[in-house]
Amino acid sequence: MKHILNGCVLVSVLMLAACAADINKDGMSPEDLYTIGYRAFQDTDYNKAAEYFDEVEKQHPYSVWSERAQIMAAYAYYRENEYDDALLVLERFIQLHPGNRNTPYAVYLKGLCYFEQMSDAAREQSMTERARDTFAELIVRYPDSVYATDARVKMNEMTGHLAAQEMVIGRYYLQHRDLIPAINRFKNVIENYAETNQAPEAYYRLVTAYYMLGMKRAGHDTADVMARKYTDNPWTKKTLKLVKKEG
Repeated sequence: MKHILNGCVLVSVLMLAACAADINKDGMSPEDLYTIGYRAFQDTDYNKAAEYFDEVEKQHPYSVWSERAQIMAAYAYYRENEYDDALLVLERFIQLHPGNRNTPYAVYLKGLCYFEQMSDAAREQSMTERARDTFAELIVRYPDSVYATDARVKMNEMTGHLAAQEMVIGRYYLQHRDLIPAINRFKNVIENYAETNQAPEAYYRLVTAYYMLGMKRAGHDTADVMARKYTDNPWTKKTLKLVKKEG
């Protein structure tokens, strides 16, 4: 008899759990939907959280809870690494609420979604460029926002990342003696990423490419500019040795 009772209790518990998991969201108040979503978020069940936050917007788009729910849904997707879903929510929020107090954060989170998908310097850098453009937009539109400071830091990091990729491509061209594309890449680093640590090497590689093309005057002039700009840099020493070797 005891075993039968225990079995009945177990079945009852399982049925209750199934019912709880299959809550009918239709007709629920925006506050209740938001509360369930927020509790799921606190329990790190980000998919469930996003599901309930999305329901707030679907069922009650004009309620005071809707704007909060959109931001929380985007953040839940972000925490779950569902960046495409997060970006869809954020784009919609930014377009619908350009003057909302949470819009600076929405733009910042949009930038983070791209930032988290950055690849290493040897690969295609479209996500890095999108992240940089989004953070630049944040800084221009909301310069006094608390998020603008971190955006500036991340932009510096991304600038170095993009410069490194230009150097990877430039070195490849140089190695394969495709000298004009190599020169263009190194010039791009010198002109557009001069403050990064990639610039001194770009000068050295540029001088090398000029000498390989037989353009000694251009190589000498570039080395001269470099020597004045980076007096004690190791790449400058290598460049001056190369100049001496070329006469």
